[in-house]
Amino acid sequence: MTEDKKPDSPAGNSSGRSLVSSEGAGKTAGDSEKPSSPGNVSSKSDPLVAKSGDGGSKPAVVARPKPKPKPPPEPPQGPQDQLPPDDKVVPPAVSALQSALPGAVVQVSYWVGDWSIIVQRERLLEVLTFLKSDEKAQFDYCSDVTATDWPPREKRFDLIYCLYSTRLRHRLRVKVRVGESDSVESATGIWPAVNWLEREVFDQFGINFSNHPDLRRILMPDEWQGYPQRKDYPLEGPGELLMENPQDWLRLRNLSDEIERNSDSEIE
Repeated sequence: MTEDKKPDSPAGNSSGRSLVSSEGAGKTAGDSEKPSSPGNVSSKSDPLVAKSGDGGSKPAVVARPKPKPKPPPEPPQGPQDQLPPDDKVVPPAVSALQSALPGAVVQVSYWVGDWSIIVQRERLLEVLTFLKSDEKAQFDYCSDVTATDWPPREKRFDLIYCLYSTRLRHRLRVKVRVGESDSVESATGIWPAVNWLEREVFDQFGINFSNHPDLRRILMPDEWQGYPQRKDYPLEGPGELLMENPQDWLRLRNLSDEIERNSDSEIE
């Protein structure tokens, strides 16, 4: 009688086939534990190694020290008045002015097709009178009066008269440098229309014009504090009476009117 052969049990299997267990699925019997590769070294012992999301590791990004902030740039000292090129001939009106009033013109400038002269503040009215009446100039029209502000300079303002001749069809800018406490002679006696132009410069920059027939604000209220076109004027509010709430400033502005109304009602 032949003996029945029983199937080999998993315990007797030594052929190296896969062993199925709850702890080592996919391991072969002949496999042995191997030391971990250098790439699998734990990052806990190395502070410069950070764990990656897939179980691997990669070098950590070392934060560089922040550079020191650069100092703020120095405020501009004002434009550089360019001298005329060698191939440019000074206009006859300017040459006649220099001959008639020696020393009145400090500098002649030419830039982007425009001629400008810088004159002494004390002789401004004398220069403007000559430029209107001389035959080679005949600047019968003052098209604009404006100013620019350069606080770092001792003479912080550039006061500019823009002149035009309707007969000779040429232009000239007359510039004078003015300090904060300086006063400039008004040109309303030469060009009456300069009245409002000088008032606007006074209103926005605070430049004082002596012998002006009606020197008062023209754009801002009479009670307005400060001069809005100055570069040191605060952007948040009206000059010295800077307040967080604009309504507070309006109440202060209308305080004088309320006092007058109250006094009138008491009289009645």
